Amino acid sequence: MFKGSLVALITPFRDGNVDETAFQELVAWQIGQGTHGLVPCGTTGETPALEHDEQRRVISLCAEVAKGRAPVIAGTGSNSTPHTIEATLQAKEAGADAALIVCPYYNKPTQEGLYQHFKTVHDAVDLPIVVYNIPGRTSVDMSNATMARLAKLPNIVGVKDGTNDLSRPLKMRVEIGAEFSLLSAEDATAVGYLAQGGDGCISVTANVAPRLCSEMHVAWQKGDVATVRAINERLIPLHDALFIETSPAPVKYAASLLGRCTPDVRLPLWETTPATQEKVRDAMRGAGLLN
Repeated sequence: MFKGSLVALITPFRDGNVDETAFQELVAWQIGQGTHGLVPCGTTGETPALEHDEQRRVISLCAEVAKGRAPVIAGTGSNSTPHTIEATLQAKEAGADAALIVCPYYNKPTQEGLYQHFKTVHDAVDLPIVVYNIPGRTSVDMSNATMARLAKLPNIVGVKDGTNDLSRPLKMRVEIGAEFSLLSAEDATAVGYLAQGGDGCISVTANVAPRLCSEMHVAWQKGDVATVRAINERLIPLHDALFIETSPAPVKYAASLLGRCTPDVRLPLWETTPATQEKVRDAMRGAGLLN
């Protein structure tokens, strides 16, 4: 079961291309800082702006560094079932340990359509699948009943929950059981999610504060609520700053302040404004990540 602090990895660019060296150094740093799982090619990794061969390469680069030290959960979802199957097969070949598959966006399938989409992918590829439910981006919300139905399939192992509804994890835990991984997609409410039965968070903030995020989750697992509260209070301004503009532009700028990559994003995303940059810098300093 996946748990703890998992990072929604950014994809560094340099001169318009994937910066493979910076990416692998980022992955190695994450593992060294205690990150419990690696999620390449998600929305934070700008997958919609990556070519198919770039996606395969990024997943392969991640798995090459991870070497079993942390699970690699590769983003492979799209609003086309055949394309999702193809991407998931390629992720498995590239060394991924699991796939993160988003609910099909824009075409707004029914609950039965959602079930059949995920079941079809499940039956076509022998790889654990984490469902990514984020209605704010997809315009479709998978119900708990559909999630529970999917959880009966052996390779549907968890959810990345982007609903920001803190009643969801408790209800899913009751309906689905203890073995299903409940992972928050929202840094700012991750502790609340844990308190309601969650297992961890697929975090944007962990790109720049991996040790703090890891320590917070480890403290939670040990029942050290005082440490959890102290770290959470330290990080909340950073959580907010990293979403002032569309992610991952702010977190890439934050990573650039640490020398981890350039702040470059690909169109249709654009660089952060000076005002946002100032807020990110202030939040990084407040968290003790910058002098």
